[in-house]
Amino acid sequence: MATVTSAAPVRARAGRRPAVVSPSPSGPERDTRVKRMLYVVGGTLAALVFLVPLVVAFVRAGQPGDVIVAAPDGRFFELSWVNFQAVIDQPEVWRGILNSAIVSVSTAVLTAVLATLAGYGFARFPFRGRTVLFGLVLVTLMIPFQAILTPLYLQMNVMGLTDSLFGLVLFYTTVNLPFGIFVMRNTFAAVPAELEDSAHVDGAGTLRILVSVLRPLVVPGTATAALYAFLASWTEFLGALTFLTDSSLYTLPVSLVNLQQGAYGQVNFGLLAAGSVIAMIPCVILYVALQRYYVAGLASGSVKG
Repeated sequence: MATVTSAAPVRARAGRRPAVVSPSPSGPERDTRVKRMLYVVGGTLAALVFLVPLVVAFVRAGQPGDVIVAAPDGRFFELSWVNFQAVIDQPEVWRGILNSAIVSVSTAVLTAVLATLAGYGFARFPFRGRTVLFGLVLVTLMIPFQAILTPLYLQMNVMGLTDSLFGLVLFYTTVNLPFGIFVMRNTFAAVPAELEDSAHVDGAGTLRILVSVLRPLVVPGTATAALYAFLASWTEFLGALTFLTDSSLYTLPVSLVNLQQGAYGQVNFGLLAAGSVIAMIPCVILYVALQRYYVAGLASGSVKG
């Protein structure tokens, strides 16, 4: 009897499973979790910095003009499509969109072509003074075009390029070309030279190598230069206002400023807000479509300097 009673606790203790204790996260795992949390928090805050102004712009575009200039009240979220309809009914806005599209697309294409050729020359052809000349190109990035706007206007006026969309395209290309050359030079420098040597052995010329061999490899840099030039020329206001006096040639930013009504040239901020939202649409679509190329092009330009 004593044996039975003494064996029962032994069997019970033998059948009991030990408690599983979860190991505490080690040092590297804890650091990874902290970094991931900081990344999420930082990314969320950065997204809010960029998204909040866009949301406010969309909200303002749907408000009447008196609500925009008044203090926030109960009508803040009473939105309508009146401003957008008023902008669409303006013929000068459509003319400005067409002029901006012509100027921006032409500037992007011309900048991409010239920057590709110049970047290829700086990266592959060892000529005397190459480093100094490329340094001068980089110096022009530090000079805002507003500082040289007056001599540029005098020069273009003598050449008969004022009041001309072609002259505006040349002006925007000149302004955006240094950044494009910088990106394309670094992009070509990141491509192995052995590819060109193999193509030379096969009998390909310089132009054939650039078009058939190197072109697929430098698409991110070319897209970066073209996208940067397009966005800069699409949203630029001061240069278009200076070089254009014919209202039929006004680009979209200048046309939006002329959306005024009321006494003493009072600006209708509702129309301006709606026009600004409409002007954002091509930029957002183009950036989303070329985002991966844009990021890759900037990355290649930052690695090779």
